[in-house]
Amino acid sequence: MKPLVAYTTVGDVETARRIAREIVERRLAACAQLSSIESFYVWDGALQQSPEVRIVFKTTDAAWPALERAIVELHPYDLPAVHAVDVAAIHAPYAAWVAAGTQPGPNDA
Repeated sequence: MKPLVAYTTVGDVETARRIAREIVERRLAACAQLSSIESFYVWDGALQQSPEVRIVFKTTDAAWPALERAIVELHPYDLPAVHAVDVAAIHAPYAAWVAAGTQPGPNDA
């Protein structure tokens, strides 16, 4: 399993917390981190500027397809930014923890 870091953004911290919690509970990511950001983008032909919350997920390539589907399912935006990048280098024990955190638990069906 290869480690990935996946990202999305939402408009408020409550939504970010809800999505982060759900994703980690589903074991699609070992960890989710939230940070406040400001975004500039063109939407409907006009320049937009808005505060957002970035959610960073620590996951694996094996969990990525289900993670992507879950983010889109849970996301309030019409067109959410959902992307992942390969991790070029990672501390091996941490990578093992991420991999273990994205495996079904003993009580999962």
